[in-house]
Amino acid sequence: MNPEFERCLENKRIVPFEQGRGLVKKELAVAESDLLEAKAGYQEHRFKWSTIQGYYSMFHAARALAYSKGYREKSHYCLAAALRALYVEEGKLDPEAVRDFRNAMDLREAADYEAEFSETGARAVIAAAERFIGMAKVILGAS
Repeated sequence: MNPEFERCLENKRIVPFEQGRGLVKKELAVAESDLLEAKAGYQEHRFKWSTIQGYYSMFHAARALAYSKGYREKSHYCLAAALRALYVEEGKLDPEAVRDFRNAMDLREAADYEAEFSETGARAVIAAAERFIGMAKVILGAS
């Protein structure tokens, strides 16, 4: 097992969550809704908001993936570790998707906590979110 994922389990930053399987569709719906909000914000030149919402659309799609495997995150970082362990290492998810997730997380944190954001960053997060949600839907059989 992936040592990073093991540490997250040991530190209870990823926990078993059997009820999550019943919440996969709801999380995907939230992901799609957040993506629409990100796009609308982008069109209105609200780049901070669209960066944040774009990331959260990816977060909810990632959460759907974790839920489908019976886990719940207590850390955004550990959610990325779970994606690598549960999907990338199994050959079901492109490693680039997790890099995009981490990049979007960094851009969201910069926008949220440091008031650093840009049109370019917002556009990149939205494009990554579209790809990520599409991959998640295929993996989960929801496309």
